[in-house]
Amino acid sequence: MHDALNRNMYFVREKIGAFKAVNEYDFLDPESEQMVFQSTEEIGWFTKLLRFSDYKTISPFNVIISDPGGKQVIRVSRGFSFFRSRVTVFDDTDRPVGQFLQKLLSIGGAFRLLDMNDNEMGMLQGDWTSWDFTFQGSDGNEIGRVTKEWAGIGKEMFTTADNYMLIIDDSVPENHPLRMMILGAVVCIDMVLKESR
Repeated sequence: MHDALNRNMYFVREKIGAFKAVNEYDFLDPESEQMVFQSTEEIGWFTKLLRFSDYKTISPFNVIISDPGGKQVIRVSRGFSFFRSRVTVFDDTDRPVGQFLQKLLSIGGAFRLLDMNDNEMGMLQGDWTSWDFTFQGSDGNEIGRVTKEWAGIGKEMFTTADNYMLIIDDSVPENHPLRMMILGAVVCIDMVLKESR
């Protein structure tokens, strides 16, 4: 596991573009604004077509989060999704770590955090009044939070860019797989929930 996954706070900035088919993010140190991770999305021509249609919400995605040197840290992937999304998070060796299974009919958006044997590791729950999401561990205690930051009226009006603050609680041990899941959740929230609103 990459050492920088043991940080407890990241500022996540979506790269802006007026007409873009791919979603890319920068993960920055909130104090120094230094790049910690960056992401790229790999999609084919058919998926690009879907992104500019009414079917963008069902389109697959494959987002690779890498360090500034280009080495994969995690990968977040989903196939076509018709009813509810199942998003898989992979580690730096492309071994699956866990999954987000979207809950149907949830207010504010919610995902169950599952290991690869479908055992529940926790919950990611949105707040219906804002873009705040909290992570609860299997014991129900909060272990992390994703908060949408206002990007300014100009950017919000003419692009789909969003900024987030990601906070991981001190109770999550260093080098624990939940850290990869929490980092991957930013992509999951943005790609699954934002695209459907």
